[in-house]
Amino acid sequence: MSTPPARAAATAPDVETRRPIDLLPAREASSLAAWLAKRPGIEVVCRDRAPFFAEGATAGAPQATQVADRWHLWHNLGEAAERAVARHRQCLRVLVPDREAKAEPPAQPEEKADSPWQSERFANRVRARHATVHALLEAGHSRRSIGRQLQMTHRTVKSLADAAKPEDLFRGQWQHNRTSVLDEYKPYQPYLDQRWDEGCTNAWKLWEEIVPLGYRGSYGRVSAYLRQKRTSPRPVATQPPAPRVVTRWILSRPETLTEIEHLRLKAVLANCPELDALTGHVRSFAHMLTERQGERLPQWLEAVRQDDLPSLHTLAAGIDRDRDAVIAGLTLPWNSGVVEGHVNRIKMFKRQMFGRAGFQLLRKRVLLAP
Repeated sequence: MSTPPARAAATAPDVETRRPIDLLPAREASSLAAWLAKRPGIEVVCRDRAPFFAEGATAGAPQATQVADRWHLWHNLGEAAERAVARHRQCLRVLVPDREAKAEPPAQPEEKADSPWQSERFANRVRARHATVHALLEAGHSRRSIGRQLQMTHRTVKSLADAAKPEDLFRGQWQHNRTSVLDEYKPYQPYLDQRWDEGCTNAWKLWEEIVPLGYRGSYGRVSAYLRQKRTSPRPVATQPPAPRVVTRWILSRPETLTEIEHLRLKAVLANCPELDALTGHVRSFAHMLTERQGERLPQWLEAVRQDDLPSLHTLAAGIDRDRDAVIAGLTLPWNSGVVEGHVNRIKMFKRQMFGRAGFQLLRKRVLLAP
């Protein structure tokens, strides 16, 4: 019993002796059929599900039983399952904590109780200038003289001299409790927060949206408010698991999953009937494959067609076209594992020769190498 090549210019080994018999130059049904026709004693042909392998094996060895490789079947099922999970990626958001739960705002740095200013550096500078001006006034200097000595304008000297204490100069942007235009129009802050959470972070667009709602403030106020949100510390957002991760959970044996993975998969399946059905089909196929129960394949195909799983429908249609070989692959002990091993050897030989030798030398190395 022997197998045809699994790749272009691949070896055709005997699955019993595990030795290469020949090397075919191309992945063509005609060359494979001609090679098989010269060997009428072939009883079993192990292959993957590439169409030209099926056509060549049927034409060249009609008496042989064709066996679809189990690894390729499982691999194809895994790809179809991942496409199905990706199609329902919104269902995976069930594993993300409630987005409406707001994190507590970061603690603001504590200010000294006797400081009415946001910036202590600014407060110290004002206190020093206020003390200097009042000391000079008590020493008998005029305000004009103080201005010349300290290089201050008349208005600055007047404001410092008229203030009985530095806190009287507390005004404007340096106030802790200063109310902004947005604070005066409270309804717009929740709207901006909502739009921000929805992903709209363009200040100009948001300003254009709230003006028709009655906002009379400037664009700069909106921009400053959003800049504060953008630069403030924010908790790291939890992302739903990738479709490939959930697919791995579905394809794995349930007993090999960790407790957390089992609970997370259970939550996803409870939230999505389609993925729950997908998991049932995958595990049913796995049982059929490992227990060599290929006779159950028709029932499995019929069950798949009953659910809204387009990617599995595509897989089922392909399997149906190659049903006999797939049933044999799920029943008989033969597989293409030995072919895959020789394919790796061929790749190594090709790299060693760097393309400087032709097919004939490659064939001799494959057949004669120990």
